[in-house]
Amino acid sequence: MVKQSFGDRMFDAINHVLLLLLLAVVLYPLVFVVSASISDPSAVLNGEVWLWPKDLSITGYKKVFANQDILRGYLNTIVYTILGTCVNLVMTVMAAYPLSRKEFYGRNAVTALFVFTLFFSGGLIPSYLLVKNLGMVNTMWALIIPNAVAIWNIIIMRTFFQQSIPGEVQESAQIDGCGNIRILLKIVLPLSLPILAVMTLFYSVAHWNAFFNALIYLTDRGKYPLQLILREILIQSNMQEMIQTNEESLAKSIMEAESIKYAVVIIANLPVLLLYPFLQRYFVKGMIIGAVKG
Repeated sequence: MVKQSFGDRMFDAINHVLLLLLLAVVLYPLVFVVSASISDPSAVLNGEVWLWPKDLSITGYKKVFANQDILRGYLNTIVYTILGTCVNLVMTVMAAYPLSRKEFYGRNAVTALFVFTLFFSGGLIPSYLLVKNLGMVNTMWALIIPNAVAIWNIIIMRTFFQQSIPGEVQESAQIDGCGNIRILLKIVLPLSLPILAVMTLFYSVAHWNAFFNALIYLTDRGKYPLQLILREILIQSNMQEMIQTNEESLAKSIMEAESIKYAVVIIANLPVLLLYPFLQRYFVKGMIIGAVKG
């Protein structure tokens, strides 16, 4: 082993300290929200909760799970996320694979047209009119079809196919009689698990957190995703069904409202927190290999 100089050891020590400080800054809000969601609301309002929960209470979670709007929104969001992510992956692969093949005539022109849409778009009103004319207003497809593919993700996946899938392997498969579809399904995709994991994480998180399209296109409250329900709770303070202000004192209602807010935040982010550890091992590799080079 090469002996490190004093300057190298100081550099490593400073890096570790800075990274620990950054970790604390990022991790503390999450720990605080978890602690606040299971603490006595009065302790949270009085500023007594800093890191660990105080006077354990699950009142907020009881109120949340008793609310049908939240449960329905949760189910809607799961459906939108799963279906939308599947559509995204299929469309991205179908666009990226041809663009990665050298024998595809005009692929540079097609890529240029794709990149053009990154800088210029029709805008909100033309998009709404298009969705309306297609009959997708107040349907789940209004949340999936307009965002069926992300151009930047196509470029990343195309670069991954070009850099990580040996051309010789594909050529030998062609010599053996494989067509493009079979090469894609049997060779390219099995070797592309890192980038597929990255795309799955990107698309699923985007669908899970999306609320703007639902706010514009959905009019039926029964089709609202969880984020719109969360928006009502956090911004509009629409909690009449969870808090009976006629029977309870105003002070107790305020405390329960505070507990409900933290509980809903935890419930809304729980699936993403559970998904990330399973995809994390592919994340760095997929991003580095699939990054745009040259």
